[in-house]
Amino acid sequence: MTPQEPRLLEPVRRSRIYEHIVEQIQGLISDGKLRPGDQLPPERVLAETFKVSRTSLREALRALELSGYIEGRQGGGTFVRGPSASDIVQPMATALLAGKRELVDVLEVREMIEPALARLAALRASEAQIGELETILARQAEKVDRGESYPREDADFHHTIAVAADNPVVMRLLDVLMDLLGELRAGYLQGGGRPLRSLEGHRRILEAIKCRDGEAAFQATLQHISQVRERLV
Repeated sequence: MTPQEPRLLEPVRRSRIYEHIVEQIQGLISDGKLRPGDQLPPERVLAETFKVSRTSLREALRALELSGYIEGRQGGGTFVRGPSASDIVQPMATALLAGKRELVDVLEVREMIEPALARLAALRASEAQIGELETILARQAEKVDRGESYPREDADFHHTIAVAADNPVVMRLLDVLMDLLGELRAGYLQGGGRPLRSLEGHRRILEAIKCRDGEAAFQATLQHISQVRERLV
């Protein structure tokens, strides 16, 4: 829909005017008829299309902006907002602070996301990215040999896989999750043979990526993260 073609919108006929404007625009966004980056028609055109006052229209637009559906941009114009990682992650951050059960839930989210990223990385990773993963793994192995904690290497390994998968939205989501788990990761990576198991898990993932075997990378990553969650349970 262009600013000159508001044909998908309908006049508002019911009593609670601004709410029905909000419902229509939300519906167009949900149905994909308005996409992130699309510009809404000017206020005058929208008010005429909905057959409402400019006051009611502005109230609806304010509600949509506060809800994160649209945004005003410098230079004029109102646009449909794209997805933000912080919008998705905030409920997870709140849950993570609540206790161990919620931490396990966040790790389950990693189980849903990271195996798929590893599969994509096996197909898309550049030779430079594979070399970076090898360097990170070598640093991790040195720290394991010295009995040192390696949360930075752990985070860097998973972040580099996400970069290689080449999906910026999911990468931002994963980065925030890893940051939330940062302090706790340093603890659960230590003791009980965990450092060696973690190192071996990373080696299996990297080997699958180097072989361009997406399914093996998926399974190795799923097993690796599942072991972390199971140890916490």
